[in-house]
Order: sequence, then structure tokens, then C-alpha cells
Amino acid sequence: MQTIVQPQSPLSLKEWAVAVKALGEGEQIITIRKGGLYEETREFRLENNLFYLYPTYEHQKRDMVKPAYHHLLDATLAGWSSDQTTVSIEYFAEVTDDVELMDEAKLRALSPYHIWTDNFADVRLHWKKKQPLHILFVRMYRLAQPVVIPIEAAYQGCKSWHDLLADLPRSEFAPVLADEEFARKKAEILGILQA
Repeated sequence: MQTIVQPQSPLSLKEWAVAVKALGEGEQIITIRKGGLYEETREFRLENNLFYLYPTYEHQKRDMVKPAYHHLLDATLAGWSSDQTTVSIEYFAEVTDDVELMDEAKLRALSPYHIWTDNFADVRLHWKKKQPLHILFVRMYRLAQPVVIPIEAAYQGCKSWHDLLADLPRSEFAPVLADEEFARKKAEILGILQA
């Protein structure tokens, strides 16, 4: 078994808070990326396979999350306000696989494995049509002690990656899913993508 260490850099991937929660509770092991509006490379690139998850709240849309997962969305919004000055970093992630996808039928077949509506997935696929979606297989690790950091102006905007300006102390952590469960889910999804 591979030994995982906490990320050595403060690199973070911005993701809807509801998606971070779904990943963090083991509800899904994939996330779908095509890049932010202002990516320097104009497309999504995996900058590192080990990074923190930075939850965002501003662009979450209830109609883009399946009703079965609205309770996760509601949980992320409880106590949150647009005046918030801090954010809690609770997880880091290891990307085990990055699969490029342009096939709408295969994307539709992934529907049982994520929280987003088919409409949301389709919008992602068809935005910048010549560029593939990245299906990232994400192994999640929960920090024993979440780290609360100030929300800096540098973290705003539609970019996928940010270097957190705060020093993140090292702490104990644990995988969200057992090795066997993660491997089983990963094999099911890869079976769809490789068919």
C-alpha cells in the first residue's frame, strides 16, 4: 500500500462546497472539470495530484444538484453568508486517475456516481466543445483538525487552482473510504469509461 503524506504545498482546488461535502462523505469519488473561466492555460490542467479542497459557495445552484443530494447542499449553506471572512479547509485529495471524456453517452452512464444533474454534466461537456472533460478520480483524506483560514481576495474569481496564503499546519488525517471500497467504486466507473 502506498504511503500518503499531507500535501507539501498550499495548492488548493476550488470546488462547490456541496461537491467537497459529497467527496468528503464518500458519496462520490469523481469530480468533473473543464476549467474556470479565467484559467491561464484556457483549459483545465492537473497541477499536482495532491492538493487541498477549497469549498466555494457563490456559484452553487440547487437546480444543478440532484434532489437526493439537496440535504448536502443545505448542510453546506447552514450558517454560511456572503459576508463570511473565513473558510474551513477540512480535506485534501489525491487524484489517482485523470480520464479525458468527450462522449455524451458515457457521461450519462456516470450519472449514478455523482451528485450533479444530467443538465449540469451536459453543460460542462458542451462548454468549450473541442476540449475534453476531465473525470478526476479523487481519493479523499479528512484532516483530524480542520484549518480555518481568512478568505483572501486572491482566492476569488473563476480559476480552478489557488495557492493558499495561510500556513496550513500538519495534522493527523484519515482516508474517507477504506482502500477496498475506493478500489471497488473506481473499478465500476473505469469499466464504464473504458467500455
